[in-house]
Amino acid sequence: MHDKPLLILLAICCLAVVAILATGIGGFARGGEFNRKHGNRLMRWRLIAQAIAIAVFLIYLWARG
Repeated sequence: MHDKPLLILLAICCLAVVAILATGIGGFARGGEFNRKHGNRLMRWRLIAQAIAIAVFLIYLWARG
């Protein structure tokens, strides 16, 4: 049962990655000033969020094992 908080944290991390990705793709599809101003920044944040999600996933696997 000590791994349940990690599972919840992993789900939150995955949802954050999806939200950032959806915002970035939506801005790219719409184009304009928002995409020019925030497109690269959103994709950098997506990479950071993905790295955190992978780290949490590896910690979760280690705790289960």
